[in-house]
Amino acid sequence: MKKIIKNDTVKVIAGRDRGKTGRVLSVFPKKNRALVEGVNFVKKHTRRTQQDQQGGIVTKESPIHISNLLLVCKGCGKPTRAGVTSLSDGTKTRICKECKEIVS
Repeated sequence: MKKIIKNDTVKVIAGRDRGKTGRVLSVFPKKNRALVEGVNFVKKHTRRTQQDQQGGIVTKESPIHISNLLLVCKGCGKPTRAGVTSLSDGTKTRICKECKEIVS
């Protein structure tokens, strides 16, 4: 089971964007990376084309490694590690390690 999934709120704990929070736009599990809204901006030089008459330098988000992210719990509002537990019906679910509440 994945610890961080799409639409989670996460906090960056390492790198130049340390301390920022954002929503996960997409997750790339094979690369262990996630695309977070408003975090890890890079500048990309684009060529002038038929569709893009302007061209120039575009600022966009780049994926960040999952180990640099902490899940923000909706219950206690703190950044925390996510744990996995089994419910009584046998399904697995994520829990907050701080308040032991089900995250989703």
